[in-house]
Amino acid sequence: LHLADLVYAVKEGVLRLKPFVKNLFHEPLFQFLLIGAALFLLSGLFRNSDQPQSGQTGQPSFKIIITPGQIEHLAAQFRRTWQRPPTAQELKGLIDSHVLDEISYREATALGLDRDDPTIRSRMRLKLETLNEDIAAATAATDQDLQAFLEQHPDSFRREPQVAFRQVYLNPDRRASLEADARALLAQLQAAGPEADLAGFGDSLLVATNDLPLSPVSDIGRLFGEQFGRQIVDLEPGRWQGPVKSGYGLHLVYVTEKEPARLPELAEVRNQVEREWIFARKKEMQEAMYKKLMERYTVVIEKPSEPVEKGSAMAARLQAKEAR
Repeated sequence: LHLADLVYAVKEGVLRLKPFVKNLFHEPLFQFLLIGAALFLLSGLFRNSDQPQSGQTGQPSFKIIITPGQIEHLAAQFRRTWQRPPTAQELKGLIDSHVLDEISYREATALGLDRDDPTIRSRMRLKLETLNEDIAAATAATDQDLQAFLEQHPDSFRREPQVAFRQVYLNPDRRASLEADARALLAQLQAAGPEADLAGFGDSLLVATNDLPLSPVSDIGRLFGEQFGRQIVDLEPGRWQGPVKSGYGLHLVYVTEKEPARLPELAEVRNQVEREWIFARKKEMQEAMYKKLMERYTVVIEKPSEPVEKGSAMAARLQAKEAR
């Protein structure tokens, strides 16, 4: 009896709900919810079909392949750092660390952590430029290339004047009449000639000997001062002259040999020219790459409507936008 009453109640309920359900399908809100639910189910089906094979835990499994070349690269890095090959345990640790790096990179990228990060943007730019530089460095320079580069940039490779000389030093702290002593000593040296024994002339100077070999003027300037270097390059060889002033005092000088500034032969400076040529080529290719890339982009720099005061927040935002 109770079961019959229940069946009757259900039947009556269905009959009463039928018009309501029929009207419900005509409601826009219900239609919107129904379509959304269907799309959600379909997207879930497609996503499941695209997912990698699941492991025992039911989580998606992504494949990471470590090639023999990558293992050798890791081992080579270890050898360069520690000057020995890694042990089996150390190599396993290197591989495990590499795998963790790869997993972290993939997960961070999937989460979008690489976007709008100035450090990552700078690293990506650096890698792009490094790749372009490697291409430039792979191009071997011919002798014709280097000779042309040498002639186009003479100031970068020009040999400065060189001077070899003998000198007699007069210490101002030990002489009451420095100028008079210098004139008297100069007359004695001129009488003695170029082969004079300088042991009995002048005062001792610990930073230099009496006879200096052929040296660039810049080296002489570092030893005696720039003013001394500028003056000695103008002295004529073959006679005692002076006094020439330095940071230490006065010097009487006999120039034994002098070479003027000159552009060297390529064979003398080949390594230096090749380094500069590669650097210039890298820079040239870098500029060409960015010029080509800029042609693919339209850059819009939005200017503020109100005047921008230096140091304001608006100025900072504008500078950041222009930098991008």
